[in-house]
Amino acid sequence: MNQEVSSFIEGLDQPWKMEVCNQLRHLVHKTIPGADERIQYKKPHFLKNGKYAAVISPSKDAIAFIIMNTSDLDFPKGFDGPAERKWLKIREGDSPDYELLSDLLDQASGSL
Repeated sequence: MNQEVSSFIEGLDQPWKMEVCNQLRHLVHKTIPGADERIQYKKPHFLKNGKYAAVISPSKDAIAFIIMNTSDLDFPKGFDGPAERKWLKIREGDSPDYELLSDLLDQASGSL
């Protein structure tokens, strides 16, 4: 795990954001063993075989989990974004379906 990503998550302004980001980070590494991670554009990016697979993007009131390479996938209600990438915004008190996120990430990153 990349220390820059660890420091980024530890530096978030609210404990719930740190918890969600840590859960998403572990989800990525469980779903994509050997994924590379780095801070790029001031956010944690996760790569498989040098190609973007996922991004964690905190904002003032939410954490967006962005899944890349989604053009050929159907996403359930609640996801936003153009065909090539979809995201789910997680807010304080939400209970995201991490299993679903892992399945979608697995499908999207399968061809990377």
